[in-house]
Amino acid sequence: MSAAPETYDAIVLGAGGAGLMCAAMAGQRGRRVLVIDHADQAGKKILISGGGRCNFTNIHTAPDRYLSANPHFAKSALGRYTPQDFLALVERHGIAWHEKTLGQLFCDQSARQIVAMLLAECEAGGVTIRLSHVISAVTHADGRYSVTHGGRIATAPALVIATGGPSIPKIGATAFAYDLARQFGLKVVEPRPALVPLTLGGEDLLFRSLSGVSTEVVARHGKTAFREAALLTHRGLSGPAILQISSYWRHGAAIALDFLPDQTPGWLTEAKRGKPRATLTQSLRGHLPDRLADALAERLALPGDLGNIPDRKLQDAERRLSAWSFTPNGTEGFAKAEVTIGGISTAGLSSQTMEARHLPGLYAIGEAVDVTGWLGGYNFQWAWASGWVAAQFL
Repeated sequence: MSAAPETYDAIVLGAGGAGLMCAAMAGQRGRRVLVIDHADQAGKKILISGGGRCNFTNIHTAPDRYLSANPHFAKSALGRYTPQDFLALVERHGIAWHEKTLGQLFCDQSARQIVAMLLAECEAGGVTIRLSHVISAVTHADGRYSVTHGGRIATAPALVIATGGPSIPKIGATAFAYDLARQFGLKVVEPRPALVPLTLGGEDLLFRSLSGVSTEVVARHGKTAFREAALLTHRGLSGPAILQISSYWRHGAAIALDFLPDQTPGWLTEAKRGKPRATLTQSLRGHLPDRLADALAERLALPGDLGNIPDRKLQDAERRLSAWSFTPNGTEGFAKAEVTIGGISTAGLSSQTMEARHLPGLYAIGEAVDVTGWLGGYNFQWAWASGWVAAQFL
């Protein structure tokens, strides 16, 4: 153990997106900042995001695209540090980018550029970063936080919890943030996997034979709906539409898929008038991948020519195709979840500063907090915004 504790103005636990952003901005405000992470590399989640190209923000960011026990909590941070603010930083570092669908911004080349940018910003702020350092103890006394890590002790009047949630454990993600929060008297909203594939059983397993088939759908759960691609897998359902709806799904509930979102009511009876000799299978093949069309037609069990099927039965088939019900038996868990829903309760934090209300100097930011965005760059924007806000008060 070092002879005397090292002193800093702030200690940031976690070298992910939120932690690096916070450290860089605080360092550039003249604060002496230490970042500690048990991983051997900074920004591991950034590196694997967006297929290695990092979907670093979304230009349509708005508070209503985030889930939290307090839907108003994210408004302040998101309003003060916007996608345009982060994009300006990206462009200042000469990183080429492009917009994909639905406002998603990606690097043209590599997610490594975003990590390199954040590290360069940390360097500009004189930030000390220690990787591969396991934290063995965190304590608070006399207005200072002490962190024992890798045979050293560091102390500071401010401590930032930025260690994320337990999603994607293969890159080292853990529930450390929640244990630490509880240690300091903060409540934790039940964490569960989000942006995660759903698994099916029973009757729905008949769709397993369609593994690999993808089609555009509208996925619905209650009043929430997303129009994007759905992918049938050997375990159930995946693809962007399913990942989005998974954040709203609770065990035991059903979800509905509209397999033909562009068709207006009455399209099958119109098809019957226009091509009475066509079969239901042939009609569906005109709009869906063949294997999926065949499977759905088989389930609907309306054999023969459309001309011989009563309009009422065709209307029933239309309704089922526009709201095909699945009751998932679970998710693929934290191992496959892109993010975590739940986390450190916002009730104990200031939305203006990200600081704990009852304990001066303790902050929580990023995925560790009970704020979870939609798929498509929203969670990174929360990381940047919450990190930036906390940095203004360190």
